[in-house]
Amino acid sequence: MAYNLNRPLHPARMSLADLETLWQSGDETPLPECTYDPELHTGPRLTIESAEERAAREAVARDVCLTCPALRLCELYAQRVRPTSGIWAGRTPAELTIHSTASEELEVA
Repeated sequence: MAYNLNRPLHPARMSLADLETLWQSGDETPLPECTYDPELHTGPRLTIESAEERAAREAVARDVCLTCPALRLCELYAQRVRPTSGIWAGRTPAELTIHSTASEELEVA
């Protein structure tokens, strides 16, 4: 798997082999829902979206994440790689940072 941790690869853009390597869980690998529509979670590659379009896209992406069989694995991966864009495990990078900080504080207490 070749990716830069400074700009982590979203699960929606990973190959099945990369997902199997990263998220092997017992005998099967849960296929993330975002693989069916990568731009929903990562944003369009060739067009610029308005703030309203982005908010609508992100709201739908969050809903998709809620039913994803790989939700917890995605969340753990996102906490490790610290993404800078997209929707990961139903959260924006800023929300992941807040959630990670809160979790770390609970572990210390």
